[in-house]
Amino acid sequence: MSELASLNKYLFRYKWLILLGIVCVVLSNLFAIYIPVFVRLGIDDALWISQNISLIENDLLYGAALKTVLGFGVAIFVASLLKGIFLFLMRQTLIVTSRNIEYDQKNEIFQKYERLSEEFYRNHYTGDLMSRISEDVSNVRMYIGPSIMYFANVLFSFIMIVAQMLMINTSLTIWVLLPLPFLSYSIYIVSKKINIGNKRIQEQLSLITTKAQETFAGIRIIKSFGAERHFNKDFLESGKVFQAKNLQLAKVNAIFFPLMTLLMGLSTILVLYIGGWEVKAGRFTPGNVAEFIIYLNMLIWPVASLGWTTALVQKASASQKRINEFLNEPEQPDTGLTPFPDFQKLTLNVPHYQYLDKDYPALQDMELEIPKGQFIGLIGKTGSGKTTVIQLLTRQLEIQKGHYNVDDADMSDFALSAFRSKVAYVQQDTFLFSDTLRENIVFGSESEVSEEELQKVIGFASLGQDIAQFPKGLDTVIGERGVSLSGGQKQRMSLARALMRNADIYIFDDCLSAVDAETEAAIIDKLKIALKGKTIIMSGHRIAPILKADEIWVLDNGNLSGKGTHEILVETNEYYSWLFENQSLES
Repeated sequence: MSELASLNKYLFRYKWLILLGIVCVVLSNLFAIYIPVFVRLGIDDALWISQNISLIENDLLYGAALKTVLGFGVAIFVASLLKGIFLFLMRQTLIVTSRNIEYDQKNEIFQKYERLSEEFYRNHYTGDLMSRISEDVSNVRMYIGPSIMYFANVLFSFIMIVAQMLMINTSLTIWVLLPLPFLSYSIYIVSKKINIGNKRIQEQLSLITTKAQETFAGIRIIKSFGAERHFNKDFLESGKVFQAKNLQLAKVNAIFFPLMTLLMGLSTILVLYIGGWEVKAGRFTPGNVAEFIIYLNMLIWPVASLGWTTALVQKASASQKRINEFLNEPEQPDTGLTPFPDFQKLTLNVPHYQYLDKDYPALQDMELEIPKGQFIGLIGKTGSGKTTVIQLLTRQLEIQKGHYNVDDADMSDFALSAFRSKVAYVQQDTFLFSDTLRENIVFGSESEVSEEELQKVIGFASLGQDIAQFPKGLDTVIGERGVSLSGGQKQRMSLARALMRNADIYIFDDCLSAVDAETEAAIIDKLKIALKGKTIIMSGHRIAPILKADEIWVLDNGNLSGKGTHEILVETNEYYSWLFENQSLES
């Protein structure tokens, strides 16, 4: 239960609704225990009439029989009706509460996901994240709703029924309850196996979800390589493992429930045997035997549900443990409270930066200065550290050693949200939402966008002719991740989305790699006009986009191997000179 303790805040939030549900549990059981009493009284009355039939006049006999049948029949009906009403109200309070808590918990996890750092997402699969917010939360809901409801029902019904049985016949009650300790022990043994089994099942389910998500996301690549059979085989093998683990758990349950039924059946036999001797001895009536059997049957489902409830608790505990692993993950720190200022320069000093899953540094001895309003270009080989520098500048990654200053103040002094509101970032990996072209472009805007502003941005991104080709224009739905667009169109859409923001700093991470040279040159010329006076940082593998940058940084294996204007670097930097010569020959 230690893992489930984190849910106490939700239980306290809905405490009055839960208490009302428990009151309904008590009342439903209170009316339920009177049903066997009315049955006993009715049977004993009927037997008394049958035994004394010769002594009663016909008119009186008819009246007594009618009173017995109608009176106790109505009493049983009313008690059953009230029991049913309060059972309904019990479910309407406790089950509804569990749905409310499920809603709250999913929101909490989703918001936590949004606050986690880039480093976290580098080390976790999307399918695993989806499994924890869906399957695991559903398992926890079953603990909060049905489990608490049935446990409360077991507790109160057991107390009330056993108390009633003890009042009727203490020795018979003790005999009847003898099998229950064996039942409790079997629950304890089985619940341990259920806990282990559920943990393994949830881990395998996460793996299957991850495989399915990756397959659907990369279906075009899979089809182009004709690799459907390989992925199908891999998914089937994972499914077989999942099936085997579920069957193993089902076998445990298959043993448990028949064992429980056997033990409860033994109690029924004891009632009939010992109760029969008590009737023969005159210390018991046939009505008492019937009453005892009804009480015993009323105990069977609560005790049976105890095993099921235990399984739910164990399953929820395994799921909540997986949820807590993510909820306890350290968030990206945002200690700053100061609004982001109108800066004069940004300074990044990184003596050493290394990813957790790598055994070598991504950056070392990196010291960079970005004056306000400057156009800075980054260039280098694949893996030279360009994207890492950009992710540090955008604070997607936090500095491990060194400092990141805004003028003379540390960047951590400023609110992260305030800083990012001043930054427009176009990533290397383009991501578009399953929405219209219009909604994707205005996504980053913080205010209403006029049609004039929208058309202006479309022109800067050289998207006008492309949008005109779509039948619905800007209102065309582009499909999941922009599946209906080409690589170049996706990149220009991302560029337009960034230009729509009224930012101070614009960062472009190799965002024109899929665009032809002529369109790229036109876009760069337009950007210089559109972003005049803004701070621009642009990285790439080609020199052409950054040719006229105020300063170019050349990165090599995580080091800054040179910086300066294009003319200076052609003369002083061997790698840059070689790259320029080769790309000029290609051109």
